[in-house]
Amino acid sequence: MNRWLGHSTSHLPLESTIAPEEHMPRLNLQPQAPRGRIKRHGLVEEVYNLIRADIMSLRIPPDSRILVDNLVRELGVSQTPIREALSMLEGVGLVSKKHFAGYYTAPTLNRKQFDELYEIRLLIEPAGAGYAAQRMTDAELADLVQHAAARAPGVTRADTALFADQDAEFHSRLAAASGNSLIAEALGRLHTHMHIFRLRFQREIATEAAGEHALLVQALQQRDAEAAAAAMRAHIEKSYNRLVQFTIG
Repeated sequence: MNRWLGHSTSHLPLESTIAPEEHMPRLNLQPQAPRGRIKRHGLVEEVYNLIRADIMSLRIPPDSRILVDNLVRELGVSQTPIREALSMLEGVGLVSKKHFAGYYTAPTLNRKQFDELYEIRLLIEPAGAGYAAQRMTDAELADLVQHAAARAPGVTRADTALFADQDAEFHSRLAAASGNSLIAEALGRLHTHMHIFRLRFQREIATEAAGEHALLVQALQQRDAEAAAAAMRAHIEKSYNRLVQFTIG
């Protein structure tokens, strides 16, 4: 068990309040060797990336308390960059801070939250893809094609955070290319890929998603708005079907 953790809670919605600590079962924590000191340059970003990778790969389980003092010892840095990194993680919905309790990893999505997330995606992302096919510049299209070609699904769960970043960046660039700032902002606030890849990550899932993106890129290259919207809708529906079985409640 990771020494960063404190107590595990029962399954809660993303914004729910953590139960009082006296009701939480104690975890049998096993000490881990320090990872070695982090370079001072880009300190907060590096701490952020380390903690986030452990959250995304489930090395730090959902609904778990994160002990700052243990992070200090393991990473060999002061509390300041760790608290800044945790604040950044709170901003993307992976961590929450509870009064008199400290920092906790966010729960994974329950079935209702998962359904709602995909409902809103189906409302805005196909339309955004259709607009992008008509409006994106040649430079934006070339960048998106290059980004899609460079994506690497990875081999293990340790690659989850990287692939989630790549996937999120693809969807973010496409939304921005729609020319509608409200579509881009709405998608950005959802932090979709941070949450869905914590439910389940397999190389096969990543490979399938990459293939679906390739079909979408093809429609964009043809400047076919209807085909682009249809490809995005199909991608989201297939993503839903791949992951819904791993939700709870």
